[in-house]
This record gives sequence, C-alpha cells and structure tokens, in this order.
Amino acid sequence: MMKLNTDDNDYYYMIARINIKKYRKKAKITTQQLADKSGFTHQFIRDLECLKLIKRPRLDSLGRIANALNVDIKQLFDKVDIKDLNKL
Repeated sequence: MMKLNTDDNDYYYMIARINIKKYRKKAKITTQQLADKSGFTHQFIRDLECLKLIKRPRLDSLGRIANALNVDIKQLFDKVDIKDLNKL
C-alpha cells in the first residue's frame, strides 16, 4: 500500500496527481479526452496518473488541467484518503 508522507518533497505533487485522476473519473472522461481538453499529450496525462512514476508537473500545467476538469486548481491539492486510492 502506498504511504503519503507530508515530509516527502513530492507529497503535493502526488496529491495533485491523485486528484487529477479522481476528478477525471468523476467527470467521466478518458485520459485522451482530458489530454485534448487541456492541450497535453495522452502520454503526459497517463504518466501523471501513474503513481509509480515520479512526475513534478508545473503549476501552469496543473492550472490547465484543472480548467479542463472544470475544477478550481485548489481542489487538486485536497487531502486524499488512502483507502480511496484502490477505487481509482
């Protein structure tokens, strides 16, 4: 099971990446549709959602993705319940 540690330098990146997937699924759109709406490649979105990879998206990239998902960028930093990760 993945453990999120607030002392980890990548903590906020991981939270944002998890929430991207959560809000994408909530919007019922595919990674390709999110890529098209945000102007990124399908591979970029897939890599962001793959938590086995270390990715550090820029703030402007997160803003474009949040806009494409019709959420406030702050929502990408909402705390994540680890138990819910398996549902994603």
